[in-house]
Amino acid sequence: MDFVARYSAVDRVGRTTAFAPLQVDVTGGGIFALIVTFLLTALFYAVTLHLAATFFIGDVPSQRAAYVGPIPAVVSILLGRYGVEGIGFVPPGLAFLVALVVTLLADAIAISVSYRISWRPTAILTALHLAFSVALIIPLNNIFQFV
Repeated sequence: MDFVARYSAVDRVGRTTAFAPLQVDVTGGGIFALIVTFLLTALFYAVTLHLAATFFIGDVPSQRAAYVGPIPAVVSILLGRYGVEGIGFVPPGLAFLVALVVTLLADAIAISVSYRISWRPTAILTALHLAFSVALIIPLNNIFQFV
């Protein structure tokens, strides 16, 4: 008997569903999942911002990135959960772009306040933060299969 036949079942609609142990959700999708998602996202944003700021500004304290990290994390989680798709005039394909722009704007405001820099260096640091985040999430996604 092969693996698929051994660890799968057919539901009422006729789809095959697997019962492999790696498909079990530990968090259960409640408040614990939301808190863990927020903490990991804020940590990810803080680490990538600290890398970008060290590259752009030089030697900077990591606490400034830790202050900024939760801001884009909250905005991206809220837009991902409740999103702009609930607004009638935003098509679903454009919702991702709107969420990205709003998250980058929140990130830029938090960077400007935390690092006490003017808007031009803020725009450059925000673009670098986006680049560092994308450059880090692609290999992490390939390793851990987030999506």
